[in-house]
Amino acid sequence: AMEKSYVSMFLLLIVISCALARDAGKKDAKDTTAKPKLPQTLSRGWGDQLIWTQTYEEALFRAKHSQKPLMIIHHLEDCPHSQALKKVFAEHKDIQKLAEKFILLNLVYETTDKNLAPDGQYVPRVLFIDPSLTVRADITGRYSNRLYAYEPSDISLLYSNMQKALKLLKTEL
Repeated sequence: AMEKSYVSMFLLLIVISCALARDAGKKDAKDTTAKPKLPQTLSRGWGDQLIWTQTYEEALFRAKHSQKPLMIIHHLEDCPHSQALKKVFAEHKDIQKLAEKFILLNLVYETTDKNLAPDGQYVPRVLFIDPSLTVRADITGRYSNRLYAYEPSDISLLYSNMQKALKLLKTEL
């Protein structure tokens, strides 16, 4: 009986020390200004109430298994064009609603998949991938020199391209 109470006491100590360490960790993170500030969520501000995937691999897996198209947004935190597009995207009620029908990923770095940069590695750019894992190179914005770029003024085009990505899905599956 003695041994049992030692074990449960020991477990309790582990739990308590973990909880304390977690709280201590939170405080430290605030104090150190040297570390880059990580985004609050995977949304990075593109839609905090939406579910975002963490990696390209996870996004592909989920697109394939859920039979939903994948929308990938390449952007950079310090790029004014990315910031401007993010703002209108996050505030566009219809886009935020429609985005629920997609597997979502926003990336601040390039993947090794060349298919995600059909005409170069510029930001912001938005690409759609269907559940068969084919990049929809045919769903483009209005600029011939940067096919997958969108300006804030192109937000309604982006919205109709999202609708197109969903429609194509129904006709082809």
